[in-house]
Amino acid sequence: MVLRIRRNPGTPRSEFERTALRVTGTGFFLLAAGLLVTAGYNLVTRHRPETALPGLVVSLLSIAFMAGLVAAKRKVGRALDSAPILADANCSLVCIYMSLVLLAASFIYQLTGFGFVDSLGALGLIYFSVREGREAFEKARGVEEVCKD
Repeated sequence: MVLRIRRNPGTPRSEFERTALRVTGTGFFLLAAGLLVTAGYNLVTRHRPETALPGLVVSLLSIAFMAGLVAAKRKVGRALDSAPILADANCSLVCIYMSLVLLAASFIYQLTGFGFVDSLGALGLIYFSVREGREAFEKARGVEEVCKD
């Protein structure tokens, strides 16, 4: 995307970009469906995580990595004076929000042992996944909305 923008600023999205957006949107919808099924199953069977340690570690690593990625995208976006790259950087904040939901759910479970917090956290992840999936499909159709996050 950076090379295309650099060489052809202001041109419409290529078919490759539209396909990538549709694949991304589909991935987010599949993630949401998997989370919904798993959360439902866990509620029905009263399943509780054995430990919250992996959730804590993964979420902290993800927050640190994504914060660096957002900063790098913003730096490149400003250097190229590219609104699409700056918008993508803002959209990447959603990954940080998702990691914060995971961190909160894992932390609450670690402190309280409240087993359903895992499924409640999944609902937060479902919200962000559906929203990002819908936005990816809108962008693929040419409805250019900049992330508001």
